[in-house]
Amino acid sequence: MSRRHRAEKREVLPDAKFGDLVVSRFMNKLMYAGKKSVAEGIVYGAFERIEQKLRRSPVEVFHEALDNVKPSLEVRSRRVGGATYQVPVDVRPERREALAIRWLISAARGRGETTMIDKLSNELLDAVANRGSAVKKREDTHKMADANRAFSHYRW
Repeated sequence: MSRRHRAEKREVLPDAKFGDLVVSRFMNKLMYAGKKSVAEGIVYGAFERIEQKLRRSPVEVFHEALDNVKPSLEVRSRRVGGATYQVPVDVRPERREALAIRWLISAARGRGETTMIDKLSNELLDAVANRGSAVKKREDTHKMADANRAFSHYRW
C-alpha cells in the first residue's frame, strides 16, 4: 500500500444499454475473470425478466432494490485500553452503495435457482419487496449497530 497518498478513484463508463453508472458498477462487480460480456448478458437478462414480471422500468426497479439494501449504520472495531469494542458508525454514501451491490450479488449467487439470470432477477425482486438474503443482511447489520449503541461514545 502506498504511503504517499490515497489512490485516485477510477471513472467508470456508463453501461451501453441504459447509460447508468450504477448498473455499470454492478456489472463490473458481478464479472468473473474479465468476462464483461457474460456479466452484461446476465444483468440484461435479469432486467428483461424483471420487466416481464413487473411491467416497470428495470433500472427503476434495480435502484429501488439497491436503496432497500443500503445500510445506514455499521459497526467498526475500536481498540480502547486493551479491549476491542464494536462501535456503531454512519456509513459513507459510496460505501453504502458498494456494500449494497456486494450483498445483492452474494445473495443472488447463494440462491437455489439454476441460472444466474434467474437468481439475480429473483433476488432483485425480493429486495424490492423488502425480503430476501440481502435485505436480511442489512437488517442484521442495523441490529448489531443498535445492540452496540452503548459504545457509540468511542466514535472517532
